[in-house]
Parts: sequence; structure tokens; C-alpha cells
Amino acid sequence: MTGHGVEPQLAVDPRLRAKLARLRSPDQPNTEDESERSCEDTLLARIAWSRLVEPGDGTAGALLAALGPAPALRLLIEGVSSRAIAERAEAAGADLARRNLDEALDRWRPRLDRRATLGDIERAIAAGLRVIMPGDSCWPEGFADLGAHAPTVLWTRGDPALLRAPGLSVVGARAATGYGSHVTAEIVDGVCAAGIVIVSGAAYGIDAVAHRTALAAEAPTVAVLAGGADRAYPQAHDSLLERIGREGLVCAEMIPGSAPTKWRFRARNRLIAALTPATLVTEAGIRSGSINTAGHAATLGRALGAVPGPVTSAASTGCHLLIREYGAMLVANAREACELLDIGDQLELFGKERLDGVGGAAGAGEQRVPPVHERVLDAIPLRGGRTSDDIARRAGLSPTETRGALAELELLGRVRNAETAGGGELRWSLSR
Repeated sequence: MTGHGVEPQLAVDPRLRAKLARLRSPDQPNTEDESERSCEDTLLARIAWSRLVEPGDGTAGALLAALGPAPALRLLIEGVSSRAIAERAEAAGADLARRNLDEALDRWRPRLDRRATLGDIERAIAAGLRVIMPGDSCWPEGFADLGAHAPTVLWTRGDPALLRAPGLSVVGARAATGYGSHVTAEIVDGVCAAGIVIVSGAAYGIDAVAHRTALAAEAPTVAVLAGGADRAYPQAHDSLLERIGREGLVCAEMIPGSAPTKWRFRARNRLIAALTPATLVTEAGIRSGSINTAGHAATLGRALGAVPGPVTSAASTGCHLLIREYGAMLVANAREACELLDIGDQLELFGKERLDGVGGAAGAGEQRVPPVHERVLDAIPLRGGRTSDDIARRAGLSPTETRGALAELELLGRVRNAETAGGGELRWSLSR
């Protein structure tokens, strides 16, 4: 153990080894050719990395793929320079830009915290969570398509084998109408009868209808959360998520206890899209987060379907956009929804482009918030303020990135700063 980090060799501690074993299912073999000790080191290192990085960190993904989670973590702990790390990665066949690596190290090193990582393990055990990682027999095949943006681990509650079962992702508006709720329930019920696992995000509206319909049909369903797998969000869905954890699966890439943020919701959507061969949007307005999920599905080459609604309903304009301009299959019933699962490799809808209002151009009349701004705003509390260093740590950004974003947001009138009593460090708060 050195500094504040989590040295992978700490796994030799019998007490820690016992705790790591409790995070693994006894019937969960790792299919990679690793010894038990090596597997423990890898697991501990991946758990540490899940604390260090924000979802979808491509630099971290490329580094771990090139050097391995434990060796890469050791270099981080030892304070090895970005140049030396880049040279080792290059020797292993990876091409990491020095500038990107410099910024990444500035993001990661402030989060190195031995006690916090051990606390993550304790919290996961207390919540009854299990951890799965690449190489495990139930690691989702579809995550391979995410490349360097795949999760470091998944924290799970329930049956992880569902991650490899045939599934359909069903998403839609939080503010669902009676029509949207009805058509979602009708379609999901029929899809469940065909033996298909329903994957969604446990949000209000369409997500909740999809999960509840599957449970009512005594069919498995998977909830992919933007925060920790032990944290019910929204809180009103506590009992729903508890039941999904018993009868299906709740999973998340964030460490236990993590709060969901706008940035993490959007990053989470890539997992919902990657988990299954097809995504179905049953009701969505132009700015619905489910359009973001549809964009990920299209980029990954997944089949995409959308349910049409009344032409007078703003709640269905997103679905109409997907059908009219982006080639989504019009789905009107469960049979047509099941047909999506047979044509995933035939639809090349958008190439690498995102949908309007998602990752590309903003929707009409909407000024798109840059991702860095969004992460900084998410890290500032509704009441009170935080220092720029605290904001950087919570947002998973480097201090330089954070200071630049704060300056831009101040010019836009989104944040303000004030000195603490006694003329201390500036604290940033949201403008009112």
C-alpha cells in the first residue's frame, strides 16, 4: 500500500480476500485464463478504477485494455509521469495522446483514496451487491461494442445471468401520457410472453410501466441505474427496485452510494442500448432522454423501433422524428417489437452521428449545454457552494477543466462565486 491509493497486492490480506469473495457469486467463473490470486488483484483494481473514473472514460478504458487494471493502477499510485505511462501503453499497442493522458491523470489522482475504496466494498457487502467484470461468464456480450467506453465493472443485485439472456430495451418519456402507458404495457406484455427480458432505466413514466408490466407477467426485467446499485432513484421507486432486485436484476457501473446526475444519466443510456440487440421507444418528445438512448443504439448498430402516437401530441414527436428521419421501424404491437430482435445487424441508421438534440445539433429553440458545463453544474449543490477543487473531484474533471468551465458559466450567468468568511478560497454556487 502506498500513498492514498489501493495497491492491488493488498488482496493478499486474508480479511480483504474474504470480503472480495463475498462480492463474487460462487457460480460466477471468470473465463479468462487467470489464477485465483490474479483474478482477485484484477477485481480489486477494477473496483478502485470504478471510483476513479466517470462513466465512459475512454482514456481509462484504453489504458486498462493496454496495461491491465492492476498494473495501470499501480502506475497511478506510484505517481509515474504521463510520458512514461504513454510509452508503456504504446509498447503494448495502444496510442494514448499525451494531452489526453495529462488531463486524465489530473482527473483521477484526486480520487485515489484507500479508505473510500475499502468503504465501497463494505457498502456493497452490506447492500447485498455482487460485482461482475470483463471475462466473467455473465459479462454482457454487447459491451464489447462500447470499446474503450465499456464499464470497468458492474455492481449488481439479483440474477446477473439475465445480462446474457435475449432482451429488448424499452424506453420513453418520464411524463408518460395515458396512451403511452397503455401501448407500452400492451407491447411489453406480449414481448414477455415470447421469453424476452425487458431492459430499462427505472425512471418515472415509460420505464416504470415497462418494469411493472414485466413483473406482473412474472417475467424477468433488468434495471440499469445512473447512480449506485444500492441507491433507489427516484426514491418513490424504492419498492419497485427492491422487487426487481429479487425477481430480476438491478445493475450500475457507478460505485455504491453514488448520486445520479444528468451527465451520468446520459452515460448510463449507452449501457441500456448496448445490452440488447434492439431498443424500442414507445413514447417520447423531442427532448426526451430516451432519444439519447436511441442515438446510442443507432451508433452501436442496434435495431431501433418507435411507436407512433397522435400527430397532435407533443409527447410523441420524438418517436415521429425517429421514424420519419432516422429509419426507425414503426412498431404497433408486440409481434413487430419482437421482429426488431431479428434485424439488428441489417439496420445501419446513422453511422457515427448522434440524433438532433442528443450529441449533435440541439433541438429547435434549445441551446445545448456542453458536457463539461453539465458535469460542473451537477457537482454544485442547490443550496450553498463548493470550492473549485471540490467541484472538480465530484465532477470527475481536472482542476484546469473545472476552472475554465466555471469561468464560462459565470459569464453565462449560471454560477457565481464568493469568498468564504475571513477571505478564504472562493466558493461557487448556482445563480438564482
